[in-house]
Amino acid sequence: MTKKIALVFCLLPLFFTSNAQLKGAFKKFKNKLTERNLSQEEVGMGLKEALNKGVEEAVNNLSAVDGYYKSPYKILVPEEAQKVTDKLKFVPGFSNVEKKLVEKMNRAAELAAAKAKPIFVRAIKQMTFTDAMNILMGQPDAATRYLERTTSDSLFAEFKPVIQTSLDEVHAREYWRSAVTAYNKIPLVSKTNPELDEHVTKMALVGLFSLVEKKELAIRENTGERTSDLLRKVFAKQDKNRD
Repeated sequence: MTKKIALVFCLLPLFFTSNAQLKGAFKKFKNKLTERNLSQEEVGMGLKEALNKGVEEAVNNLSAVDGYYKSPYKILVPEEAQKVTDKLKFVPGFSNVEKKLVEKMNRAAELAAAKAKPIFVRAIKQMTFTDAMNILMGQPDAATRYLERTTSDSLFAEFKPVIQTSLDEVHAREYWRSAVTAYNKIPLVSKTNPELDEHVTKMALVGLFSLVEKKELAIRENTGERTSDLLRKVFAKQDKNRD
């Protein structure tokens, strides 16, 4: 009896080693099977789903009240306008010009962000399989950079009128024109009239892309962010490649 017990204890390490090896072999087989069964269509759909999730989260966050204004993506007065706001601090009625202007610009961006999603979605739909595969196996921000590279010009052109309308909705451009008029009446200053439209548009898009990138990174690095079978299957290939 004692010999039998001793034999069992001697064999236990072999059993656990074999069991671990078996699990390892099964995992490798499963990974190969998953990779083999991953179609071109699935890769494309998976990347588009990931980008759509990033876009949706960015739009929802930034279009909320204070989405820009009280976030790391807060839009500040452009550098060329700083000399205007600095001088106007001493002009009656404009002592808080910079504070008011910053709030109005961010409110405009929040209004515009709510209308941005369809523009991004159209661009995402145009992604090819080659694009998708390069993105999947690329850098941690590859999807966002693809989106930025392929949409920035057209997105800016489409987004700017929305920003202009949004600026007018919060009376930002009207307020800025009155501020510039007051500034230009100050003796010995160089006349100026910096526009807000392009600055707010540019910075609003920087915020959107930054949040899309943040979501992409989360999906790539955290399996808990892969909330569908498709995302789990597609990004498992990325994980295997990194291993």
